[in-house]
Amino acid sequence: MLFNYRYSGNSQVFSDAGSAGISFAPDTHREPTFFVGKLSKKIAFREAISSLHDVVVSDLRFKPKDKTEYKEWAAQQESIWLAEFMQGYDAQAADQKIEGLRADLRNIWDQKDKAMGPFNKAKRAYFDYLYQKDRDAWFVLDPVISVHPDEIFFECFSQDESTYGKLSASYNVFKEVNEFECGTTNIDYSAALYNEFQKIRDYKETDFRVDPGGFQVQTSQEELYHEVKIDLPDSWVRGFLQVSSAMTLPAATFDLHPMDVYNFCSWLRRFKEIKGPRSIRFILEPGKPVRAVFEPWNREIVCARSLYTGPQAREIRIWGRRRILILERLIPIARKFTVHLTGSGLPSFFIADLGDMQFTLGLSGWTANDWSRAGQFDLMAPRAEVSEPDKFRVYNALKSVWFSTAADLVKATGLSSATVLGALGLFTQAGKVIYDLHGGVYRLRELSREPLPMHLLRFSTPEEADAEILVNQGKVSYTENQITGVGTQLKGTVSVQRVYYPVMIIDADERMTNAQCDCDFFYQNKLYKGPCKHMLALRKAYAAK
Repeated sequence: MLFNYRYSGNSQVFSDAGSAGISFAPDTHREPTFFVGKLSKKIAFREAISSLHDVVVSDLRFKPKDKTEYKEWAAQQESIWLAEFMQGYDAQAADQKIEGLRADLRNIWDQKDKAMGPFNKAKRAYFDYLYQKDRDAWFVLDPVISVHPDEIFFECFSQDESTYGKLSASYNVFKEVNEFECGTTNIDYSAALYNEFQKIRDYKETDFRVDPGGFQVQTSQEELYHEVKIDLPDSWVRGFLQVSSAMTLPAATFDLHPMDVYNFCSWLRRFKEIKGPRSIRFILEPGKPVRAVFEPWNREIVCARSLYTGPQAREIRIWGRRRILILERLIPIARKFTVHLTGSGLPSFFIADLGDMQFTLGLSGWTANDWSRAGQFDLMAPRAEVSEPDKFRVYNALKSVWFSTAADLVKATGLSSATVLGALGLFTQAGKVIYDLHGGVYRLRELSREPLPMHLLRFSTPEEADAEILVNQGKVSYTENQITGVGTQLKGTVSVQRVYYPVMIIDADERMTNAQCDCDFFYQNKLYKGPCKHMLALRKAYAAK
């Protein structure tokens, strides 16, 4: 999916002994969106925007060691080792021959190194330059910034497509707001910008602007623009939409004291798990302190300062817990952390209350959204049936005020609550609206200038789309059996034109293992191309329960 951006210059931070200035270059392809003001809460903003950068660069995917040099060395040594092995069979004549072979090999490898050396050196220098000097070239999408009548907020997504960050700053963060125009745009953002953010000090007067001048440059000065064209994987955009949809789901909600989050981070820093399950099990009992059990050590941390006020007892597990370390920098300036857990293995949200700012950290069910968990947390909100006129009535009503509760939109449009919520759900899944967890309101935010191809984004594979149809048509049945030390065994029947019999095991980390089916797709591909639609349908039916 190709995204086109055009920026007027580059985002910059200016700093001297007595003042500083932050100037973001917006995407000039979008409608004019700008903001000019002076920061009041400088240190808190510096820490929050730095934590947002930690989300942008986050990549916890497994990275295998680079064994290229070792393999080259082993290939060189193989002939030498073979010659040395044969040395004992031939005595002096063999020694002379081996020395001759060694000399020939050294000459060949020297010639190879001489020929390939400049290329390898240039390749290493190029990637070192990208990582050290232009690290933003490794990123897939610049952050999204939205200006609303009451606040300005940034959104970004991690490189591994599993972590979402949102920083909302009300106008109380600024002691002076000169001018602004509401809207959404992408901003030019780089690693060098992060380094400049660290120079913000409380004693320096700091100007903040999303540069309005970027939309006023004459055509004759076209060279001042620089264009960026990014070919995004569909999975990246789908992940961004997953987070937006997950925000609207029912969730268990509770507050954590900053010291409780500190204890979580401290434990994760001190210990590294070797085997699974790698989860946090939250034990929630009404009127009692929240308890968090870190597996596989079964270490229980009791959050004595944080009581659960929900109506019923619940036990929820989340994975990918090391992403919580992104919150470390916010602990000294946070008043509290509000946690929203949508369910075991489903997305979770941690909202840091920074006074006039809120930092939202959204985590997918796992760090790696690979096929073993496919289908459990795709665009989960159901697709409502809403007529086109009603959808546009809701959208126009929201656009006139920029943010609103569903109840207020019901009054403004005269439509039923179900119709309004259905339309808002559709716009959320299309990337045009976002639900503000902290404020409890829907906000207008268009992720892309052009409409997103939702028919391509909802499912990651054709098998997953077929599995959804099978589950909705009620063609899946199964039995489950607990196997000690292994996990849950699922045996299912999927009736299509004939009956298929998928079998799988769900381990302690909720991963699909030892899966098999009697269909042609499995016999031809095994699991190299992911699970078949019958396995996915079985997993979806089990997850729905």
